[in-house]
Amino acid sequence: MTDTFVHRIGPLVLAACLGAAATAAWAQSAPSTRVSASAGRSLDFIVAVVNAEPITNQDVSNRSRRLLAQGAAQQASPELSRQVMESLIVERAQVQMAASVGIRVEDAAVEQAVADVARQNQISVDELTRRLQADGVSLERYRRDLRDEIALMRLREREVDSRVRISEQEIDRHLSERQAAAAAAEPTQIHLAQILIAVPEDSTPEQLSQLQARAEQLRRSLEQGADFAALAKQVSNSPDAQTGGQLGLRSPDRYPALFVQATQGQPVGAVVGPVRSGAGLHVLKVLERKLPGDELSTVVQTRARHILLRPSPRLNEQAARSRLNELRARVRAGQSDFGQLAREFSEDGSARTGGDLGWASPGMMVPEFEQAMDALNPGEISEPVMSRFGMHLIEVLERREVPLSDKERRELARREVRERKTEEALRAWLQDVRGRAYIEYREPPQ
Repeated sequence: MTDTFVHRIGPLVLAACLGAAATAAWAQSAPSTRVSASAGRSLDFIVAVVNAEPITNQDVSNRSRRLLAQGAAQQASPELSRQVMESLIVERAQVQMAASVGIRVEDAAVEQAVADVARQNQISVDELTRRLQADGVSLERYRRDLRDEIALMRLREREVDSRVRISEQEIDRHLSERQAAAAAAEPTQIHLAQILIAVPEDSTPEQLSQLQARAEQLRRSLEQGADFAALAKQVSNSPDAQTGGQLGLRSPDRYPALFVQATQGQPVGAVVGPVRSGAGLHVLKVLERKLPGDELSTVVQTRARHILLRPSPRLNEQAARSRLNELRARVRAGQSDFGQLAREFSEDGSARTGGDLGWASPGMMVPEFEQAMDALNPGEISEPVMSRFGMHLIEVLERREVPLSDKERRELARREVRERKTEEALRAWLQDVRGRAYIEYREPPQ
């Protein structure tokens, strides 16, 4: 199956058995080998019993296949099967506990969850059903899995989330620790941009000398005030040229070591290079550095505008998407103004201001809208994006970094402390749930 769904198998379950580090590693891995469904069917047998409820080899195979298709695991292996079986054991124990304490999930909640998954993937429920069937999963089975996940979330809210308390003293301590760590720490994240002058493998010494001179001239031009992003778009041989060579804000270990070494100690705005790699000659610019605690002093706000179409019996999702793609093409071709089109077509209250949504801090927009907005550079227009409100066309106008008020800093610190304490409480609670369950492992038939 080539399509990847936004919905993932219970992160609550995976985190319980694999731990945060293993779960993160799974989330970053690429799909490889897939478990054979036919093999699973022909070798079905009970592998474990949780409070008299069996877990079968087919259950493990189905879950493994879904993880591989989603890219949450690299390859089929005995270790993957063991991890999946353990996650299913903890999941079954939780589902049984949810039932025992009276948690019930209404059919309407399940249908809404199915619709949400389809909307997040910008497809219809019928298309979601087709893709599930292509991957060997029936819609009935998928609904049952979603029902269990909703039950687990409600159980977690009742047994863990609602019991976590944060004191003002804990917030004070968290802020003090952040400030102390920032005083002597190296940057936790850096943002670089590059201009790449490609060097062919068969270059002669004379050609290499010419390319070196060209790269050094670029650096001198930049030091004299030339626009880095404009030059990157014009001359860089890197795929990121169209974004001005920006490589993104990331931790140093996610950059090539030679980039980190070349820019170490350089101030924001500095241009260095050329640096030689296997790809060619790189001219680098330091765009941003973040220290521990910076996120508790400033926040990046985005000013965007949008055109919203609400699907209806007269305008289905496909037609809304087609209409917005047409409007996007007109704006990009310079035939129409985005603001004027918003006034004319948008079905949102912001239409009268040309779709302008004003300055927004992180968390103010619904996740699907914010994710698409954050992926855009100023001046860029998104593809049509589906949210719970309808279909959007988004244009980012500008961004700014503004200081947080003391109240905002404390609220952000409160969220971080809550996340940490909730994760700790969840881990302990899941261990307790598993410890109280009767678990019997079964050997495969010989």
